[in-house]
Formats: sequence, C-alpha cells, structure tokens
Amino acid sequence: MALRRFIARRGTPAELRSDQGTNFKGGERELQEAFANMTPTLQQQLASQKIKFNFNPPAAPHFGGVWEREICSVKTALYTCVGAQPVHEDVLLTVLLEVESILNSKPLGYVSADAADADPVTPNSLLMGRPDGSLPQVMYPETETLSRKRWRHSQVLADQFWSRYIREKWQIRQKWHSTTPGLLEKAVVLVVDPQLPRASWPIGRVIKVHRSDDGCIRSADVDIKGHVYTRPVARLVCLPDLPSGEN
Repeated sequence: MALRRFIARRGTPAELRSDQGTNFKGGERELQEAFANMTPTLQQQLASQKIKFNFNPPAAPHFGGVWEREICSVKTALYTCVGAQPVHEDVLLTVLLEVESILNSKPLGYVSADAADADPVTPNSLLMGRPDGSLPQVMYPETETLSRKRWRHSQVLADQFWSRYIREKWQIRQKWHSTTPGLLEKAVVLVVDPQLPRASWPIGRVIKVHRSDDGCIRSADVDIKGHVYTRPVARLVCLPDLPSGEN
C-alpha cells in the first residue's frame, strides 16, 4: 500500500533502494509473483514499467548512510515535537506532509550561471520542476498545541519540527582546528539559521573570509540577494556546483 501511495503521488520509479526489511522483501516477492502469473503478451507490454529492487547486504545499514542519517534526524525531531501526546490522524498526516515539504525544499547544490544569484537545485526542482511548492506559512504560539483547532495544532507541530530538525541536522562542532573544506571566497553556501521560518534555506555567495591568528577560517561575509551578513563557519554549508546539464 505504501508503494501504491508513492506511485500515485510521484509516478512509477525505475529503481528502488532499501535495506532487506521483511516488508520490502515481501513486497518485491509479491510483485514478482503477480508479474509471473500474467500472460506473455501482458508481460511484454508491462516490461518497460518494471521496478528494479536494489537491496543492501544484510546487517549493513551503512550502505544506506545517506537516507539512514536523514531518517534518524526526522525521527528525533518528531519524537521531540510530538512525543507521547495524542494527535488526531488529520493533524499527524498534515504534519508529516509539512515535513516532506521541508525536506524536499532543502538545497542539494546549485547550477553555475552568470546570474548574480546562484540557482539552487532542490528535490522539488526534480519532482515538480520548481524549487518550492509550499503554501504561505502561518505561525501560532506554542500554547495552540492544547487547542481543539486541528489546523493550528498542526502548524505549531510543524514549526517545532523545523526548530528541532535544523539543530539536529547541522550540529555545531564544539572544537576544531582545521578549515572547512571549500569555504573560500565566491563559494556558494547555505546559511543555517534556526530563527527563520520553517523551510527557509537562504543561499548566498561568500565575498570575504575571516581568519583567526592560527590561520583557520572562523567566519565569513555572505552576500544574500544584495545584503551582506557575517556568519560563523559552523552556520555555513558549502553547496556543490552542479553543471546545468545535470539539473
């Protein structure tokens, strides 16, 4: 049913990657059996729509480190903002979809161009053809978690998720003695700011770096849409340069 829901919203994928969970293995087996029971003519017609399942080796969660790390951050944030409180199904579904929107609006990189502003590439860019499809946000005080108005409750939980996620995803290092790789002048960076509204991912270009007496870069001046902000290195994430042909 999860696969059917995914296909209904995103279309049929050509390839799926996962661990060897019994639900994933069982789903593949059932689909393979259903395909084998079809007539040869129908198999030939559907062959181009088959989904390739790629499973990680047993007892090797690190093979899926990219998505496992993301899942861990999301779970931790959800445990914090929802916890053991009873949440109506409509509220929980709304919060989960808000979380999906936050993750799919996160920049993956940027496209090199002569324009002054870097063009960030997000999962939404690949899924919908535009960077962000979210609705305007409404912020309510945290006291609304006790409200009987489910809309307000869902928005408060989404804001709490964002606050926790932005801290969990990019933990500030307590002590370091080396320069952040790639943080040089003209580098394109994502500025991490927990004070901004949820799903806000400000992108800017480094115009000046500040070195301390030991030679390490500790902060930098970042130009964001004509405004210059000085931020510590721990709040800056360098974005990779994606050639326009891969966008």
